[in-house]
Amino acid sequence: MAGGGGSGGGVSPLGPAPPMWYHRDLSRAAAEELLARAGRDGSFLVRDSESVNGAYALCVLFQKHVHTYRILPDDEGFLAVQTSQGVQPKRFKTLPELVSLYLQPNQGLVTTLLYPVDREETAVSDDRDYSDGEDEKPPLPPRSASTSTPPGPDTPTDSPPAANGLSTISHEYLKGSYALDLEAVKQGACSLPHLNKTLVASCKRLNGEVDKVLSGLEILSKVFDQQSAFMVSKMIQQSVNQGGDQELENLVTKLAILKDLLSSIEKKALKALQDMSLSSPCSPPPLSMRHSKAIPVQAFEVKLDVYLAELTKIGKSQKYTLSVDVEGGRLVVMKKVKDNQEDWTTFTHDKIRQLIKSQRVQNKLGIVFEKEKDKSQRKDFIFASAKKREAFCQLLQLMKNKHSNQDEPDMISIFIGTWNMGSVPSPKSVASWVLCRGLGKTLDEMTVTIPHDLYVFGTQENSVCDREWVESLRAMLKEQTELDYKPIAVQTLWNIKIAVLVKPEHENRISHVGMSSVKTGIANTLGNKGAVGVSFMFNGTSFGFVNCHLTSGNEKIARRNQNYLDILRLLSLGDKQLSSFDISLRFTHLFWLGDLNYRLDMDIQEILNYINRKEFEPLLKVDQLNLEREKNKVFLRFAEEEISFPPTYRYERGSRDTYVWQKQKATGMRTNVPSWCDRILWKSYPETHIVCNSYGCTDDIVTSDHSPVFATFEVGVTSQFVSKKGLPKSSEQAYIEFESIEAIVKTASRTKFFIEFYSTCLEEFKKSYENDSQSSDNVNFLRVGWSNKQLTTLKPLLSEIEYLQDQHLLLTVKSLDGYESYGECVLALKSMIGSTAQQFHTYLSHRGEETGNIRGSMRVRVPSERMGTRERLYEWISVDKDETGGPKGKSTMVSRVGHEYVKPSAVRKQLGELGKVSEEGERSNKEETAARPKQDAADGDPSICKNSYNNPAYYILEGVPNQSAAAISPELLPSPTSANPQAAKAPPPSAGPRTKTPCATSAAPHPRRAMTGHPVRAISEEGSSEDDGGSCMAGAQGGGTVGSTLNRPPPDFPPPPLPKGALEMVTEAPFTKPRPLYPDLAEVRIPATGPGAPLALGEGFRRGGVGGVGAGALDDQSCSVLQMAKTLSESEFPGQPPRAPSAPPPLRGQPMGLGLDACRTFPPRNPIPESIAEDMPEEALWGSSSSSLSVGESSVGEWLQRLGLERYEQGLLHNGWDDLEFLSDITEEDLEEAGVLDPAHKRILLESLKQQQQQK
Repeated sequence: MAGGGGSGGGVSPLGPAPPMWYHRDLSRAAAEELLARAGRDGSFLVRDSESVNGAYALCVLFQKHVHTYRILPDDEGFLAVQTSQGVQPKRFKTLPELVSLYLQPNQGLVTTLLYPVDREETAVSDDRDYSDGEDEKPPLPPRSASTSTPPGPDTPTDSPPAANGLSTISHEYLKGSYALDLEAVKQGACSLPHLNKTLVASCKRLNGEVDKVLSGLEILSKVFDQQSAFMVSKMIQQSVNQGGDQELENLVTKLAILKDLLSSIEKKALKALQDMSLSSPCSPPPLSMRHSKAIPVQAFEVKLDVYLAELTKIGKSQKYTLSVDVEGGRLVVMKKVKDNQEDWTTFTHDKIRQLIKSQRVQNKLGIVFEKEKDKSQRKDFIFASAKKREAFCQLLQLMKNKHSNQDEPDMISIFIGTWNMGSVPSPKSVASWVLCRGLGKTLDEMTVTIPHDLYVFGTQENSVCDREWVESLRAMLKEQTELDYKPIAVQTLWNIKIAVLVKPEHENRISHVGMSSVKTGIANTLGNKGAVGVSFMFNGTSFGFVNCHLTSGNEKIARRNQNYLDILRLLSLGDKQLSSFDISLRFTHLFWLGDLNYRLDMDIQEILNYINRKEFEPLLKVDQLNLEREKNKVFLRFAEEEISFPPTYRYERGSRDTYVWQKQKATGMRTNVPSWCDRILWKSYPETHIVCNSYGCTDDIVTSDHSPVFATFEVGVTSQFVSKKGLPKSSEQAYIEFESIEAIVKTASRTKFFIEFYSTCLEEFKKSYENDSQSSDNVNFLRVGWSNKQLTTLKPLLSEIEYLQDQHLLLTVKSLDGYESYGECVLALKSMIGSTAQQFHTYLSHRGEETGNIRGSMRVRVPSERMGTRERLYEWISVDKDETGGPKGKSTMVSRVGHEYVKPSAVRKQLGELGKVSEEGERSNKEETAARPKQDAADGDPSICKNSYNNPAYYILEGVPNQSAAAISPELLPSPTSANPQAAKAPPPSAGPRTKTPCATSAAPHPRRAMTGHPVRAISEEGSSEDDGGSCMAGAQGGGTVGSTLNRPPPDFPPPPLPKGALEMVTEAPFTKPRPLYPDLAEVRIPATGPGAPLALGEGFRRGGVGGVGAGALDDQSCSVLQMAKTLSESEFPGQPPRAPSAPPPLRGQPMGLGLDACRTFPPRNPIPESIAEDMPEEALWGSSSSSLSVGESSVGEWLQRLGLERYEQGLLHNGWDDLEFLSDITEEDLEEAGVLDPAHKRILLESLKQQQQQK
């Protein structure tokens, strides 16, 4: 921010030293939080303005509201508080002078400035972060200072030039030796020996650099320029042992030779090569024109999937061989029959209609073949493993892509690697890194050598110069793929590098390349820690890549969190028009990789024991990054693939068998526990296609104490759309229309707001009018609304549906006077297309923090003549989400828009493009082609339309003191007859890590105070105070009494008791098995209620543990107001039918209305997660009062999930126990054959089945 700096060479606006009430780079939200902690009227601070560079914001607390005044500099550099039109502002040279005036009463502010809120100084020792314990001081940056290849107009120039030592030496000369030279001149001397000595010393480094350059050019000059070569050799010889005057003269001569050599050598080299080309035979074509090696035909051994009812007819399951000929565009299905004979059928690429992945059986795949016109046949095959199935799908997609008639790709593959090289050169071969061979989720050998479209390499502590590093990467890729990859960007900050290389065929599809870097080392000025980033457009899709190296040390979690937020805010990438949005919202796909340095919070011996047993789940539960993400401190709504490889740090160099976790330092013994420091995360726009196909680490690259980490992604891309019908006429114009928008923002301000709309489909950004409704039920939240007349109708540049369904709309909610953003979000237009308005609902964030939520109703009207569309390659594969295990009623389910946005085949089916599918035998059926209505989420429950998504707190309030929170009425407390007085256990692991119970506070309600009528001349960003209605925020600590102004308790509060099985499991850890930290709420399983005790109000998650358990349970001042805010929203709709009394409260982040699904902005870690909640009525979802099988359960997986025994699902399915009706006949022996060996688990399963039979 420019606001913190001075004004050139004049007087600094901060005075001689920055006053303590000035907070550089403090966010608006953080300023409000500091003032809330101060809690006294008249508390104030000054921060940098977020909307105007060089300006400031004066923030004052009065009657629980924060009032913000802009302090703007004029043309002469004087500062003044912005005033009403016609009022003469008072000007000041410095901020302290301005503030001193307003410390006096009746100066026009809402209140006198009384209590300065000082900034928190960071301890000096906290800044001494040099490396991962290897060095005592930071390594010097590499000698090569290049930062970009090739340089472009977007290359940032904000880095200060490096000092060359001349200023210091010159000062010394002017202080002392200058007088001696002056005296010598007075005595008649004709030379200045001291000045000469100064110049020689100043140019010493330059002399050495020139020698190196000349030595390097000597070889070229010998080939192309013999005359210059002789002079170069002679000059290098003369430079040895030269000194004094001769040395300086020699340097000038060398510079002259260097100038002539550089200007002439290219012309002479060109002439020499032209002469050679005339006399030599034709050369082979350039490497870039050669094609990669052909993909050989790959064969897969599979079995035809049959059901128990069919086994009696055909005997044993039949074996097939599926042969994929990518180059020929054919799939051969070969069936083995008697006497070693084979029956085979060939299908061309255009006859393969669809691939349908089973979600429950990971190695099962359905293939829909076209048999006759409008008729299809589906066959289901069982592969040897899930990896084989994925390889088969990838090969078929390649085949489809290769033989399609599309000029531009619908999908590309991306390799991303991160490696801390440990300041030593890489080994001769790092092929295992590029080929994704090693540990974790790796690619199948059949597809491992298929070249990716993009390769992104992020390295830390990389001492190799840029050019040498890039050339080594190109040579390695050439060796593996026979393709000459083109470097499109290289960015370096000291030893942190990122390099992006692209297939030659895609080079012209890359545009708008941008690069940037941010230092987060000591005092944010050293580049030993920080980040480098690259951004570009691939046709119509924007990509961003960030490689970072964060603060090291087990205990420095807060520093790492701050590093991340600084990078998010300061990295200058992407479209400059999107400056209101941080980089997590500027790109269709953003990938974040690097040595994040988050560690494991566990005893070293326990860690080693788990690693030796290859049990990573307990370690992932104490992974600092997972814990911080769970608390929304960092990487908000980012995704990470499941980790199934051992910690990548800190190994003994030269081996991967031993972790070295102790290092003797001058200050004592330093411990570096084995940790997953090296990570790859991503964040994508809603309703886009992205799948992570691999995530692992190598096990044979041992030069560093870190192992290289790799990940590969399948990403949908859009082309630069060209309308076949030209620009739309007025009658053919598409429109984006809003019926209403309501936002709830986390702020103590009471200003007016407007919305800005940005999109690549708009000619320029558009603004709404100010909000026409405003209210507050909580001092820390503000509800603002815009009706239809306040909202602008948007006109897209093109009106084709094929174009619009790929577009996204970015919204930012800004204050009317301060023009500062209070939250941003992104909406997908795809699910909004139609003649009727669709609801949307998503979260707001600002500077990496969740700041509220926004909902509304909108539609995208497309004229009928522009409705044509086509199937995308990535829509060709769908997911079968409703397999019940038997042949009865078996059909392919369509994933709902937004829920499974990584599989957007739902939209294609919505548009009525899915043909009829018929199956052979007893499983044959036909699928209707009718479109699935968008509002099917609410078909069974009309209350969902209005219930529970007007929630002012979908996030955790951080650090707000108890005394600033109003309380809740005793009516909300569970009565002694309905609640167990004992403290309840934590939420069950099966509820997901985001399930949080609300905290309670012991604060008493505050009486309301009216605004006093000060004659306010200065413009405040906040108007008069609206009725708050009492605060509904819970305090940071659990327990105590509660109170509120609400008239009735919420219908689903307190939550129901937990099942017995869940209560037994909570003592282990608060997390479930590794899964998306921010799962789609349709994936969260809610256990049935059981006889256990209900949750008490004060209990909830603490950092690293379960509510109230263990030391340090109160060290994190997070608290949730979800439950109280939920009550507010329900009170708005008195006519709605009450929710079932057994229904638990909505989870944090739960879809609170029809449209949240369409605004899903975080892809799940598992691309094909199981979903129960999606297609079930609410009563079935919540279950009955027993932990046994509930009436709504329709599959073995759901039943096991309820019991917390989902680990046995694969074994039961593999042994044929895939139908609930058959399970009643299962015996102990059958369970043992399916892998259930624990006697207690067998007893639980059998008793549950027995109870189910009795219920029938």
